[in-house]
Amino acid sequence: MRPSGAPAELQHRRERAIKLLEEGYQPVEVAERVGVDRRSVRRWKAAYLRRGAKGIRAKPAPGRPWKMDSRSRKRLERLLLKGAQAVGYSTDLWTCPRVVAVIRRHFGVSYHVDHVGRILRALGWTPQKPERRARERDEARILGWIKNDWPRIKKGARV
Repeated sequence: MRPSGAPAELQHRRERAIKLLEEGYQPVEVAERVGVDRRSVRRWKAAYLRRGAKGIRAKPAPGRPWKMDSRSRKRLERLLLKGAQAVGYSTDLWTCPRVVAVIRRHFGVSYHVDHVGRILRALGWTPQKPERRARERDEARILGWIKNDWPRIKKGARV
């Protein structure tokens, strides 16, 4: 299993291990200092001896590359922050199908609806559930009832 961390962090850990080995530390000591298993240190040492610095170079994280580059994702976030009404929808609620349509229209990239949640999470967005309220709701009358009627009812109630 791949250890957690960016490729640059992994690379730095391996280089530090090689430097400690060159200073004369044993693989077990290096493993303790770097925070890895001793077998990893031995594997890195063998790779370094075989191929030099290329042997311990960290590879980028596996997986399919993004269809949108980072600039496009930042532009998408700016579009989303303007609200759904600014893009032409009747309400300001963002749904995954709406985000798919915006990405297709503005960036020419096609994503599946189920994948958009991952894109939004990568941008730091979290799913929100809109609060359901009646359209006929009168906030002023509700506040008046809470201030005037509720205390009167509460005092008169037998417990």
